[in-house]
Amino acid sequence: MLAYNEAVARVLESVCPLPPAEKLLPEVHTGQILAETAFARLDLPRAATATMDGFAFAHASLSIGAPLQIVGFVPAGGNFNRHLGLSEAVRIMTGASLPAGCDTVVPLEQAEQQDDRLRLATSPALGDYVRQRGDDFSRGDQILAAGTILDSGAIGLLAAAGVLQLKVYPRPKVAILSTGDELAPLTDLPQPDKIINSNAYMLAARLREEGIEPVLLGIAGDRVASLEDQLQQGLDADLLLTIGGTSTGDLDLVQTAFNNLGFSEVFWKVAIKPGKSVLFGLIGSLPVFGLPGNPSASATTFELFVRPALQRLSGFCNPLAPQLKVKLAVGVTGGGKRQQFFWGKLKIVSGGLHFFPTKQQQRSQFYDLLGVHALLPVPIDNPVLPAGSEVEVILLRSLD
Repeated sequence: MLAYNEAVARVLESVCPLPPAEKLLPEVHTGQILAETAFARLDLPRAATATMDGFAFAHASLSIGAPLQIVGFVPAGGNFNRHLGLSEAVRIMTGASLPAGCDTVVPLEQAEQQDDRLRLATSPALGDYVRQRGDDFSRGDQILAAGTILDSGAIGLLAAAGVLQLKVYPRPKVAILSTGDELAPLTDLPQPDKIINSNAYMLAARLREEGIEPVLLGIAGDRVASLEDQLQQGLDADLLLTIGGTSTGDLDLVQTAFNNLGFSEVFWKVAIKPGKSVLFGLIGSLPVFGLPGNPSASATTFELFVRPALQRLSGFCNPLAPQLKVKLAVGVTGGGKRQQFFWGKLKIVSGGLHFFPTKQQQRSQFYDLLGVHALLPVPIDNPVLPAGSEVEVILLRSLD
């Protein structure tokens, strides 16, 4: 069997970013990746502007020594349509453009106004409280590099720079098919020999956390023809994943159905626990994953293999989840011939970050997935990691 590192490397070698799409800025979602460098379409600020409410004048006026004469008022968004001479000043608001002839601002609290006369309580320096034209950037300047993850700040910056259209990598379309005669939809109250199709809802929710709206293909029975029919509905997706039916039992028929649709296997089975029977390959250029049916195994293989593939499709330069060094709060026992992954929570204890493995750690339970932040990999043949050990975890979510 493949080791985890080799298997995830094969996933990333097999998956390419989706073609970029031209979008209007209001249509772009946070978390999308910029596909080409963005340049400013204008200067910011557009003109020299005041950074405080106060009075604007020419600094050279101070050499005269006489009071300045107040000749007008400039609000933000307004303008003053003549050139100010020496010994003249205007009342000005924060963000307003300086009239021609002005180069300095003094705040209100540092000045005294008597009728239309202005006396200064300080000796301001040339250019005080003024943002010069283009201080932030000038037209044609690079604003954001290709590969930037667009957050609210980036989108605000692009808007300020006048960028209306840009190229971004689209969000992948992901289709999910659950398999197994034992499954029932959530709308049914299942008989004792049935279970609710809960894995599909869990993975769909996880995709939504990543900003991806999944396409749920429903449940396929344990018959090759049923599997093929419903898999066909997902072949127009950007990534297709199935749940269950990838082991070696008599009714584990997913791989057979894949093969009938032109599947090219990249790997089947990885030396990990849980999730050994994970299957990955391509139907044409479509990445296809067969995930195990047990909840923890399904969730683990999603994080280890499917999420990096989705990040690659989405244009991320670094598709693997970040790793973080933390202290192990309680000891864990792994070992064996497969690399084991423990779900857990991160908490700050005595100023340091600690990893608390969840208590269940059973493949058939959802409890170990509640509120988790990270996965702890335990190396093969490393049976015990004592409490207090410094370990490296795979970060899945930020702390609450």
